[in-house]
Amino acid sequence: MIKLILVRHGQSEWNLQNKFTGWTDVDLSQQGVQEAVFAGKLISKYEPQIDIAFTSVLKRAKHTLDLICNEQKCKFPIIEDYRLNERHYGALQGLNKAETAKKYGDEQVHLWRRSATERPPLLSKDDPRNPKFDPLYAGINAKLPLGESLIDTGKRVKQCFDDAIKPKLQNGSVALIVAHGNSLRALIQILDKIDNDKISSLEIPTGKPLVYELDANFEPKKHYYLQKNN
Repeated sequence: MIKLILVRHGQSEWNLQNKFTGWTDVDLSQQGVQEAVFAGKLISKYEPQIDIAFTSVLKRAKHTLDLICNEQKCKFPIIEDYRLNERHYGALQGLNKAETAKKYGDEQVHLWRRSATERPPLLSKDDPRNPKFDPLYAGINAKLPLGESLIDTGKRVKQCFDDAIKPKLQNGSVALIVAHGNSLRALIQILDKIDNDKISSLEIPTGKPLVYELDANFEPKKHYYLQKNN
């Protein structure tokens, strides 16, 4: 049996401010720090032996992982991969969600946020928010997004899972993946083979460890959230 422990980073500063975040590199709020510490305590209690961890290159995920690691008594390798980044929200990044809904309508904003196929308005190529201008992505040869649908996000998450995560795992492995709401939704869609119409209703809470038990062929057998009274 292979175990994947999936954790969405704790509440970020822009979650708190109700802003579209995407690839904007903001840190955790104080509540987010507390959520990450609590997640670390739960994992340490119920899954104390982690073999390897994966995270995105964004500081809110890395900070969450750091706080989880502080609760672990064992050391394990950590792999950072930009393909685990949050969905890129294009020109919406930095905008308040409620104000955006007033401008474009609740239905359109719901589609941008929850639809599998709807892309946000894209950044222009010369927009300073274009990731090609960000040192975090220097040296990456792949085409970097200017805005993504969930399906777009899922394509890069699947690539990461297939060529970076799977080869590191074998029977008995316990892997921790600390990422983002939409990159984890994309991974769960892949694992559970959820169709595009149903994925819109899936919500991943911040800072709550979700355990997937997989067989040797990476087929899920069961999944559950770790809770205080597990």
